[in-house]
Amino acid sequence: MRNRDLLESFNRAANGIIFCLRTQRNFRIHILAAVLVLFFSLWFHITKEEFLLVLTAIFLVLVTEIINTAVEVTIDLITQEYHPLAAVAKNVAAGGVMLAAIIAVITGYIVFFPRVNPLIPKTVETIRNSPIYLTLIALGLVILVVIIFKTGIGKGLPFSGGMPSGHTALGFASSTAIILLSGDGLLAGLALFSSLLLAESRVEAKIHSPFEVIIGGLLGILLTLLVFQLHIRLG
Repeated sequence: MRNRDLLESFNRAANGIIFCLRTQRNFRIHILAAVLVLFFSLWFHITKEEFLLVLTAIFLVLVTEIINTAVEVTIDLITQEYHPLAAVAKNVAAGGVMLAAIIAVITGYIVFFPRVNPLIPKTVETIRNSPIYLTLIALGLVILVVIIFKTGIGKGLPFSGGMPSGHTALGFASSTAIILLSGDGLLAGLALFSSLLLAESRVEAKIHSPFEVIIGGLLGILLTLLVFQLHIRLG
């Protein structure tokens, strides 16, 4: 159907974006990542040229994800049966999203890492000599809080399903402790990347929702920071 006027064309375009938000989990994840990146852009006061690169990377990922959704919906409309060419079309569209995500990660690294790296030694200098047992205390506290949460909510086992994600909480608690104790930018990045992969795997396996994973990650980070900060204040 043709659009009757310019306003209707805008409404149809907006409906397409809303459809992706409502039905596509990956699109929602990309939106959340975009919000976080924009927040850090303001926080670090990046230049106009860098901000333009960041925006280009963000919209490239979102546009390719929308095109991928359009391809999938079209193929599902044409055929309900498995066909090798249909699988190829979906895989190619997904590959486009992956390439866009890779260039977005590279852009983020080039823009933000030079600003983040000098802050890490300054942030952890006062706590990097903290006793190693603080990490065990933090992990134990995370486990206890996760169990309390799931007992209160009555959903899921301590480390299988439910609110929040116990695996993600422990993963981010461990990476936070590594960051605080090492003070090394590269090691911190690898630890954080490993935690993000763990969180993504819990969502991909449909054991947890993105919200449960986010809450688990925040829980692990905040509780670990709390333990180290209390050691500083009381020590």
